[in-house]
Amino acid sequence: MVANSVELPVPRGVANAATLTVTAKEPVADGVVSLTLAHPDGSRLPDWTPGSHIDLSLPDGTTRQYSLCGDRWDAHTYRIAVLREPAGRGGSAYVHDQLSPGDRVGVGGPRNHFPLVPSRTYLFIAGGIGITPLLPMVHQAELLGTGWQLLYGGRTRSSMAFREELTATHGERVRLVPQDEFGLLDLAARLGTPRTGTKVYCCGPAPLLAAVEAACAAWPPYTLRVERFTADAQSAPVRSVPFEVELRRTGRTTTVTPDVSVLEAVRRAGADVLSSCEQGTCGTCLTPVLEGEPEHRDSVLADHERSANDCMLPCVSRSRGDRLVLDL
Repeated sequence: MVANSVELPVPRGVANAATLTVTAKEPVADGVVSLTLAHPDGSRLPDWTPGSHIDLSLPDGTTRQYSLCGDRWDAHTYRIAVLREPAGRGGSAYVHDQLSPGDRVGVGGPRNHFPLVPSRTYLFIAGGIGITPLLPMVHQAELLGTGWQLLYGGRTRSSMAFREELTATHGERVRLVPQDEFGLLDLAARLGTPRTGTKVYCCGPAPLLAAVEAACAAWPPYTLRVERFTADAQSAPVRSVPFEVELRRTGRTTTVTPDVSVLEAVRRAGADVLSSCEQGTCGTCLTPVLEGEPEHRDSVLADHERSANDCMLPCVSRSRGDRLVLDL
């Protein structure tokens, strides 16, 4: 197989951007393939932690984010899994239909905005391809000897990626719930009574995340951590008039009009801000806020991070007042 010879795009401004080779591609469920990536010369790849993702830039020019779901102790390969999305923007179709072992892709990162924090016990809840960021967390909890359980739902058993790997390794700690066999996940039965000492990690489709958020509403603060593959639905911004953004390091001020993102405005003013998805889901453009109150419109920051008002994602978030001062 001859490596893809086109000049590869790399994610704009992303640290650790590199060109990697697809060394393996295999189906792991109905509509899901896994890719193994390695450096062309076999050199070591940047380390990562459970919950991390990378930016994958394909030869057709698209860039998408995918969770790392392989062995974090393997310093020379990354593994991701890609669900074919018929209603998607074309990236998954390219991976499934055209990408082959030997092809090269641009990779940025890894970055982690969904870290596994210390806890006495964990409950992991996955829906469909949402298993990917949770898989390394399961392995890490097992390595540390920490109590954990995994509740894993999917449309059908054959659509659930890595199900055999999980059940063969971890047995009864893994509860598979194919919807066509058992219906929807019984969250109330699995969560039980609110208690301290347990962290709940969830990733999957929006209806599952909403149901888990509702089920955990009475639990202690910061019990639940979620990761979204698509941005939250947003109402109109609180302001429909321009506001000013000061770049403290350069002393420049720029006006952000309703039709322009803060990210675009500060770039026009000369700020070099890293970005990737520009939809508020990857966290690449996270920027410190020195003064003013952001209107947070992202799908990354937790509630306590938003209430601190000391950072924002300028790709989607805006200002509640007339002026913001950013550490740019």
